[in-house]
Amino acid sequence: EVQLVESGGGLVQPGGSLRLSCAASGYTFSSSAMSWVRQAPGKGLEWVSTINPGGGITNYADSVKGRFTISRDSAKNTLYLQMNSLKPDDTAVYYCTKGSLTYHLGRYYYACEFWGQGTQVVVSS
Repeated sequence: EVQLVESGGGLVQPGGSLRLSCAASGYTFSSSAMSWVRQAPGKGLEWVSTINPGGGITNYADSVKGRFTISRDSAKNTLYLQMNSLKPDDTAVYYCTKGSLTYHLGRYYYACEFWGQGTQVVVSS
């Protein structure tokens, strides 16, 4: 049974940092691309970042580029999201997802296959 369990969310002041973790089990972690997706209160889903199975290719939404870093540790079957310089607009439920990554005509496409339950991040003074 595939499981993705997020942790590390919480309340942080603007300008602060948090590191989210996602513990994966039930499948071969090193063979799947992974992404973080978030949903702000009253808004739709927003893709945040993707990492390929080997960890050497990463992509970020413009809204978080330069502030967030996605990484993975295959020895621990864990995905991370380091979030720095947090802003109130980063307030959201953050979801860890597993999926497949394809490359076509110069662009990467990520297809989500499974979601975690999410972890809440609140950025407020």
